[in-house]
Amino acid sequence: MTIVYADNNATTKVAPEVVAEMTTFLTEKWGNPSSMHQLGGDVEKAIESAREKVAACLGAAQPTEIIFTSGGTESDNTAIRSALASRKGRRKIITSRVEHPAVLNLCKNLEREGYQVRYLPVDNHGLLSLDDLREAMDEDVALVTLMAANNETGVLFPVEQAGEIAHEYGALFHTDAVQAMGKVPVDLSFGHVDLLSVSGHKIHGPKGIGALYVRRGCRFRPFIVGGHQERGRRGGTENVPGIAAMGRAAELALAHMADEQIRVKKLRDTLEEGLLKIPLSRVNGKTEKRLPGTSNISFKNVEGEALLLMLDQKGICASSGSACTSGTLEPSHVLRAMGVPFTYAHGSLRFSLGRYNTEDDVTKILKELPPIVTRLRELSPFSG
Repeated sequence: MTIVYADNNATTKVAPEVVAEMTTFLTEKWGNPSSMHQLGGDVEKAIESAREKVAACLGAAQPTEIIFTSGGTESDNTAIRSALASRKGRRKIITSRVEHPAVLNLCKNLEREGYQVRYLPVDNHGLLSLDDLREAMDEDVALVTLMAANNETGVLFPVEQAGEIAHEYGALFHTDAVQAMGKVPVDLSFGHVDLLSVSGHKIHGPKGIGALYVRRGCRFRPFIVGGHQERGRRGGTENVPGIAAMGRAAELALAHMADEQIRVKKLRDTLEEGLLKIPLSRVNGKTEKRLPGTSNISFKNVEGEALLLMLDQKGICASSGSACTSGTLEPSHVLRAMGVPFTYAHGSLRFSLGRYNTEDDVTKILKELPPIVTRLRELSPFSG
């Protein structure tokens, strides 16, 4: 059976070129970058080369603004904790109701530590209002943390303008750009973003490697304290194979971004056009301001989990929301924040297309999914 993988927002296939890069540093160049000998020195050079590639993909001014981490969650935790430590005396945080659990759950923990957290709403399209942000700001806000692109709907947030507003009040600005990197242009040269989180496995790199951008001049406190690695900003022997692989993945992502913007978007639009022919269906977050490959679509009076299981039997991989929360039976917190009716929210699917998807993949989804929806509605006690 041919597998159609349409869950790229959860994780991506590791590119062959990235596998080759990673293998080199597992089997040939396996030295410790902290060692004085040549084997270690060559590895250290590879780390700096990867840092340059990640910085280029993000439009960072200098490679030294990049710190390698274990992934997006560590980067988010590091950024938020560091920002609060550098703004002592300020006890407020502003975020949104639709953030990734890596941010939302940390904010809930911080509330228990005495911080006040303001969760900004989104409209029915998943869009954030800058007026709401400005209304929430005051001189006690330490940090504004807003995602660049939503992992469930693909909706983009105006992070540059949000960062500018945060700076007007002396607050720091962090963005989780895990879903945006490599899919839409990121340009950090404007200086309104202080801290930015990314992850390797969203750009056809391996799992277990990520990066944190820290703007030059931004005060920083390490989250993991140890040795001198990463210029004293993240202790622990470096994951060299992962770092080298992420650097190669970032290089490829930058080269393929035009394809993402045109070909993948066309695939997404074709998929949506076909699926919306199914009665009582809707696209959540249908706006031009979203990722080119992401589609969140709901079918009334159908269980999303049943849809996923039956699609899986047909060799189609999708998700019902964030890969970090789709193991629960609760409706997506993102769709609830958007005001999606309960009867639709429970029947939501997320298709996220990427570099390796083809027209044949879309054709197969459009062939297999409509009869599955029809069959499940026939079995549903809520239909008819």
